[in-house]
Amino acid sequence: MAFEVDKKRLRVTGIVFGLLLGVALTVLSIISFYIILSTSSVVVISSIPFIFSVLIPVLLVVVLCFNFRKRVGGFWIMREAATGIFIMFFMAFITQFILRDQLFAKVIEPHMIEKTQTAMTHSVSKFLTENKTSPDIIKKKLDEIQSEFDVQKETTIRKQIQGLGISIIFIFVLAIIFAAFFKKDSYATNAGNNATV
Repeated sequence: MAFEVDKKRLRVTGIVFGLLLGVALTVLSIISFYIILSTSSVVVISSIPFIFSVLIPVLLVVVLCFNFRKRVGGFWIMREAATGIFIMFFMAFITQFILRDQLFAKVIEPHMIEKTQTAMTHSVSKFLTENKTSPDIIKKKLDEIQSEFDVQKETTIRKQIQGLGISIIFIFVLAIIFAAFFKKDSYATNAGNNATV
């Protein structure tokens, strides 16, 4: 007989782990921001976003997925895994939106984008100047940085709604990918064990 995950436990665990993940991602994002402000090294500034926005979060999600599966009984089929992980990711997204995008970026550090732009412009300009790069190339690179940050500053309600829709689709796809890796069917496991006896 196949093991069946308790749906209430799946939802509650997804919410709790999602809150934990959201808080952790917010803290990592804030640390990343202050490291970027405190350095003028192009290497550090270019590697920090990857380390704090991709590498550490992926490792954290892997650990949480293992613990999630263990918490709901050690087994879950693809559908249960996808549902639980989606709830976790969606709660993390909401938590991060409230803590980082609203509280931190609008109350604590209202000039977060401008400060990041200044730090990046300074470090890139310094790096290119020290390497005797042509002034035209420096100007072109700084203009590219300027245009990238201008896009971030233009936040209309329509863009936010579109961004929310895209984020939900992305979260859903990501949940399915992680579910494919972390699904563990008790029926298949038991059948395999019986076959080897």
